[in-house]
Amino acid sequence: MRNLVFFAIVRVKNGRKHSFFVSSGMENGNFVVCNKKVIEMMEGKRAIVMGATSGIGLEVAKVLSERGWLVGIAGRRQERLQQIQRENPNIQATQCIDVTLKDAVEGLQCLIGKMGGMDLYFHSSGIGYQNPSLDSDKELLTVRTNAEGFTRMVDVAWKYFAEQDREGHIAVISSIAGTKGLGAAPAYSSTKRYVSHYLECLTQLCYIRGLRNLYIHDIRPGFVRTALLTDGGNYPVQLDPEKVARQIVRGIERNRSIITLDWKYRILVFFWRIIPRWVWVRMKIVSK
Repeated sequence: MRNLVFFAIVRVKNGRKHSFFVSSGMENGNFVVCNKKVIEMMEGKRAIVMGATSGIGLEVAKVLSERGWLVGIAGRRQERLQQIQRENPNIQATQCIDVTLKDAVEGLQCLIGKMGGMDLYFHSSGIGYQNPSLDSDKELLTVRTNAEGFTRMVDVAWKYFAEQDREGHIAVISSIAGTKGLGAAPAYSSTKRYVSHYLECLTQLCYIRGLRNLYIHDIRPGFVRTALLTDGGNYPVQLDPEKVARQIVRGIERNRSIITLDWKYRILVFFWRIIPRWVWVRMKIVSK
């Protein structure tokens, strides 16, 4: 027999109060809380950021930490990860992971264990080069990181969420560079197109499997002022990484499936899409 008591909880988030009621009581001599959703809210959300040692990944980890998320970060530089953790108290755990290696799967699973679970997997691990000379080493390394490494890690996250009876998010940095083929950066442009296409496939797979609580986010920034743009090229309309991170987190929290940053690049992409292929391939698009 269950004797129920109703009580109110006031939760403060982003300076605003949210009140809700919870039912609890005794059942067969044990105290129970009957609203599982409330338990999840009280535990706090947990995020893992892959590629968090610099750039967008680092800024997103900071923003999530500021907004009360419990954050685990991963990247290839252990000392840098530890430094970031010391500077940000809500970063709970670190893991040294190279997404191009097969043992990266075990590394991600280990980090999930350290965090006690995961509500958001954020993938920001990627590289890119302008490579009109088609240096094979650069092209193949880009493919291993942006395509193979991305697939390896996102598949682990997707399978994890598929087994959970709670809301989950997978958010990945692709790029507006995946909109059209860019001859100056063949592997980068192609792998970003692959990322967006793969995320669309995973979104459809969620519906096939009936995973209504799993949200896939394709994040498509324009030129962001990070180390990726330090190759000497002239990149116009560069975006501030901190502002980009805040827009990304806001988009994730609003369950937006495609997040193009910012409005200037949304306009640019619109016009890119309507350019016929025979015209596009004759355009000399290169940053000098």
